Amino acid sequence: MKAKIIRVRSAAGEYAVLCGAGILRDAGGEIAKLGEFSSVHVLTSPKVWRAVGKAVKPILSRDTWKNVHLFDDAETKKNMRAVELLCRKLTRAGADRKSLIVAAGGGVVGDVAGFVAASYLRGVGLVHVPTTLVAQVDSSLGGKTGVNLPEGKNLVGAFYPPRLVVIDTDLLRTLPERQYRSGIAEVIKYGVIADAELFVYLEQNMEKLLRKDRAALDYLIPRCVEIKADVVSRDEREAGLREILNFGHTFGHALESVTKYRRYLHGEAVAWGMIAAALVGRELGITRNDDVSRVVSLIRRIGKMPDWPRLGGKILITAMLSDKKTRAGKLRFVVSPHIGEARSSEAVSMDALERAMQLTPAVLGRAEQMHPTGKSYG
Repeated sequence: MKAKIIRVRSAAGEYAVLCGAGILRDAGGEIAKLGEFSSVHVLTSPKVWRAVGKAVKPILSRDTWKNVHLFDDAETKKNMRAVELLCRKLTRAGADRKSLIVAAGGGVVGDVAGFVAASYLRGVGLVHVPTTLVAQVDSSLGGKTGVNLPEGKNLVGAFYPPRLVVIDTDLLRTLPERQYRSGIAEVIKYGVIADAELFVYLEQNMEKLLRKDRAALDYLIPRCVEIKADVVSRDEREAGLREILNFGHTFGHALESVTKYRRYLHGEAVAWGMIAAALVGRELGITRNDDVSRVVSLIRRIGKMPDWPRLGGKILITAMLSDKKTRAGKLRFVVSPHIGEARSSEAVSMDALERAMQLTPAVLGRAEQMHPTGKSYG
């Protein structure tokens, strides 16, 4: 299959995102076009390398095979210690300013490796080879890198665009089912915030996406990349427009943080967060009831997720106050006036927020009754 090429603008220059099934076989030539590098270093995790190492190796020279640096890609290990560990490995391997880092893995690998690339010797070349659905449609794009602190998610990082992103959809076939399904939440997000036709496509073709139908992936993944590329090209450093990409993430990151990153996969937390954000929009009189119902029903079709935590609302609110979008102590939420459009809002009272959080765990179980297209695949 010929790769679809999507261009992303950044302050450091334009870079290409290549999308397609099986395109990793030809990625070595694309990397060579980036220029001469003194050495190439693959940053990945043991489980990712076991799953995709055979597919990645052909794009690398044999001399590079010894420069595969492994680290734990659990969300609980996404911290400054991991960054130090990898920087020391690079130093011992002789990496210099003309070296290239290839980040092969999911969101944690991309975030950590990207921050390492931004920090090591004040910046070395970076190529992303995302291997999860979340990474392919979201986290490998736009140059956000970073790690977590005990106080919150992604609080330390940098904007550092890659030189190239290679999205081979065949790699998704190596994913555990739960990992794959959790990534569907990010696909749904793009329909809610920017593309009503994409949302309708998901309503009509969710079964195809769940079974990794190639035609569905060939449409959905490039479309999500196009949406994100357009947003981050216009607002690279999240001065305004880019905030819409965080629909559901204020709640989602708080859920991950208060459960110590052990209960939810990222997409699962975002799925719950999108339900809560839709209900916040309804409480504010911004989101219509039928749009709330459609969002909830579509999320329900992803399948069973870990339950909403039995915690007081104040605990979640405290966690949300550490969110990057908070301004002068005011929580900011992305809300959707209607399917296909989103905006940020600070006008959220604590009463509205608490009502939304009280409704969220109950509303998912009523999804089939709320909208006739709702169907459970869990």
